[in-house]
Amino acid sequence: MSSITAKASDFAPLAAIAVVALQFAGMSWWGLSALVLVATVLAAVHHAEVVAERVGEPFGTLILALSVTVIETGLIVSLMLAAPEASTALARDTVIAASMIILNLLLGLCLVAAGRRKSEVRFIRTGANAALSTIAALLVLTLVLPNFTTSAPGPVYNATQLGFVAAGALILYLTFVFAQTVRHRDYFVRPEVATPEDDHGPSRRAAQRSMLLLLVCLVAVVLLAKGLSKPLETTIAAAGLPRSLVGIVIAGIVLLPEGIAAVKAARLGRLQTSLNLALGSALATIGLTIPAVAVVAYFLDLPLALGLQPLGIVLLALTLFVSSLSLARGRVTVLHGAVHLVIFAAYLLVTIIP
Repeated sequence: MSSITAKASDFAPLAAIAVVALQFAGMSWWGLSALVLVATVLAAVHHAEVVAERVGEPFGTLILALSVTVIETGLIVSLMLAAPEASTALARDTVIAASMIILNLLLGLCLVAAGRRKSEVRFIRTGANAALSTIAALLVLTLVLPNFTTSAPGPVYNATQLGFVAAGALILYLTFVFAQTVRHRDYFVRPEVATPEDDHGPSRRAAQRSMLLLLVCLVAVVLLAKGLSKPLETTIAAAGLPRSLVGIVIAGIVLLPEGIAAVKAARLGRLQTSLNLALGSALATIGLTIPAVAVVAYFLDLPLALGLQPLGIVLLALTLFVSSLSLARGRVTVLHGAVHLVIFAAYLLVTIIP
């Protein structure tokens, strides 16, 4: 990357901090906020690449996925604390939106980008299938099973059930991280990158600096997205569109750093890195968000509506089924990506026109 781009990546977090400060002071311009948001997302991708190059796989992708998800979870929890009664379904809407974006839009774009380089692209299917099976268990336990329990009215868990699901989600995520980084690291690392670190990589000081700037960028992205949520909600309401569309847009903005990094890696022929980012992001979103909001709901004595509507269950089942087929053989083509993109388009369609 050129020095001009690197300097711009260093400047973007400072500009974002200034714009966020103006937002808190009541002086904000939505056009400027949107422009700075895009620049900050691109800067986050640059700094994530520097950190990933220094620490190697799969730690680099794990850092980006974990950073974005922790801040996204913080945003959800802060909104729940600000308006408890109006936020009972916020976690459900955010998790399903993020899951559909990651497993259909992001995965589809990565498969298409990788498939344009080669007619058939290979990856390590053992790790991908392990991640997908964990995602499937988490999504069904958190978003489907509440519709069929009878201890509490509505699509909600009682306190004991919610505690079990929250603890189970966290345990599954931590177990996956242990398998990815320690026990079965070779399932998630391409053979060509499982080599000693290159002498021409970034220095330790440069990586530490990029890690700090990455965290600043991620915080700024979430705060800028939160500031843009009001005018976005007003615009969507004025257009007569459902309010749930706001959650999809916000989730998309928050996931932009990971999304751009994953698609860029796929274009360069590093599909394994793309899958690590995409599937790791989905796991982190569920495994960290659900326990956090469960704690908030418990202390606020707030019913947490987690169960999806029948339409959402059908699309979720289709997504998991197609994803399992796409990743089953360790080889994918452009066609696999196109199928995921069409499913995401259908998800958007039925969200806008139920």
